[in-house]
Amino acid sequence: MRAVPARLLRRLLSTACVLVLGGTALLASCSGNTNISYGTAVVTLSNESRDFSSYIVGIDLITMTRNDGVAVPVLGTPVRVDLVTVHDLTELVGAPAIPVGTYTTLTMTLDYNAATIAVDVNGVPTVVSPQDTKGNLMTTAFLTVTFDPKNQLVINGGAGTRLAIDVNLAASNTVNLSASTPTVTVQPFVTATAAPADQTVMRARGIFVIAQPSSSDYIVNMRPFNDQLSALGALTVNTTSSTYFNINGVAYTGAAGLTAMQSLLISTPIAAYGTLGSFSTITPSFNATAVYAGTSLESPIADYVTGTVSAVSGDTVTVHGASVVPRIGTTLLPTYYLPNIPVTVGPTTIVGADGAAPSGLSTHSISVGQLITVSGLATVDSTTGVPTSLDATGTAPSAPPATVRLQPTPVWGTLNSAASGSMSLDVLSLGNFAPGALTFTGTGTSSANDAVATSYAVSTPGIDESATPAATLLRAVGVVTPFGSAPPDFTASAVTPGTSIPQTLVVEWENGGAASPFSSASSAGLVVDLSNAHLSSTIHYIATGPTTTDLKTLPASPTIAFASGSALTLAVGGPPVSNTVAIEVFNSASGFATQLSSSLNGTNLVYRLVCVGQYSSATNTFTATQVAVNL
Repeated sequence: MRAVPARLLRRLLSTACVLVLGGTALLASCSGNTNISYGTAVVTLSNESRDFSSYIVGIDLITMTRNDGVAVPVLGTPVRVDLVTVHDLTELVGAPAIPVGTYTTLTMTLDYNAATIAVDVNGVPTVVSPQDTKGNLMTTAFLTVTFDPKNQLVINGGAGTRLAIDVNLAASNTVNLSASTPTVTVQPFVTATAAPADQTVMRARGIFVIAQPSSSDYIVNMRPFNDQLSALGALTVNTTSSTYFNINGVAYTGAAGLTAMQSLLISTPIAAYGTLGSFSTITPSFNATAVYAGTSLESPIADYVTGTVSAVSGDTVTVHGASVVPRIGTTLLPTYYLPNIPVTVGPTTIVGADGAAPSGLSTHSISVGQLITVSGLATVDSTTGVPTSLDATGTAPSAPPATVRLQPTPVWGTLNSAASGSMSLDVLSLGNFAPGALTFTGTGTSSANDAVATSYAVSTPGIDESATPAATLLRAVGVVTPFGSAPPDFTASAVTPGTSIPQTLVVEWENGGAASPFSSASSAGLVVDLSNAHLSSTIHYIATGPTTTDLKTLPASPTIAFASGSALTLAVGGPPVSNTVAIEVFNSASGFATQLSSSLNGTNLVYRLVCVGQYSSATNTFTATQVAVNL
């Protein structure tokens, strides 16, 4: 295998088509090297997750190898990532310049040495210790993913190609809470495939280069997750008259936001939320619905906490399942996870709502169950070095601006009753946690009006669920009513039946796995043998949001069919050899079925099966767009 020369590599891992020299943004030619032609790999990262409220690991390296043996890194700087945060929202990792050619494999290194993994147990985050399949403490995992031979990653000169990476936590982990020290057995499973620029909603983080109001766009150098060092290619971000901007705590809409961005310093952190745009040029584009810049996103002198409000008492807000990103220059790890952290707010705390510019928001707008991101100054335990509280009053000496962002919050529940514009839910989860983790005291105008999880009052302006049968599982997204103001308890901007949201089918086999886990397996589909002696006693279900349906309660083992007319990611991987896992990816049912038949040779054992798709009770069929078979 040949590596790209160091001189060229430095160029490829730089800003691709945008350079910042002497404080001036320059659009650089992408054809300056006459000895090589290159295009762009538009790298996205997502995750299929169950059970976890935190999964913080290091991604040390991502490299692609061309069919002539040339290896090119697409992520060359190690980053520490909470993979749970990319479950609901895909991350646009970067758009680095890549030599043209056909790429056949991807390698990734996952570092578990300082991992923080927590499992949600009835609303309580429980930290578990990662171990490998032999029971040893998990350290480093090395993965090699082979692209579908009929759909390899082709990089064309002067254009972009999407590389979609999925870290499948559901297929990678077995949680054991019965031991004296809770553990999770890790056998990592990652897929990667060339994919279209679809309408997947994602986040694109980078550092600001230039705003161009005349063309309604701006340019950033990509810097994903919480990375403070990389520059993984240039990105043009398109905006419209309805794009929401939050710049240094001030909200704008449309052209006014781009005008305000012109005053930003080069290299100011900025993140856009939206969908992929055009790949027709060397610099890909992104279509933004919302943009956050400056202190609204992050500040080098502030600590940031993101999580769910579990209780409010006076000026103290308890944030549950908290992800903590410390300010630059501290000795702390770049990302922490804490089951709970108290946050103090005050009259000078700036409160805003994502995606809207409402007036009159204050700290009283923060209530129980609301997802928030708060900036302030953390107090750190001198012995453990762990943050213990956050001062978001903005009154401490040299304190940065203290801000709170109210973020779109999901609530899952079964319908009690509904009328036009309102409904009552029996809540199963709010802000990603079971209601037992939340203290609703004080949420109502009086104690008699405090929110009650079994009869949670939801305002649904413009939405009529009155024809929906009682007990239907629903997912609503919106904001919690300001503290002390309920009812209603919540205002929804969208309501979706649970069965219309991608579901996950999970099956596990014990005692090392099963040699014959399927009663049938072909390009027409899979049927799990639910009578197999090695079938797990508990893990054989279809998950819809926070609910599960035991496969054994269905009329028969459902047929797992492969979706037609949709992009497929079907993979067979493992078993691990010295913490190295090889995974074969296919984008067609025929190629997958052939590989699966070859792998089920009587020697290999299937340990875990995870499928993503939709279940139809009418036909007892689970139609899958993603299938992971972990050996």
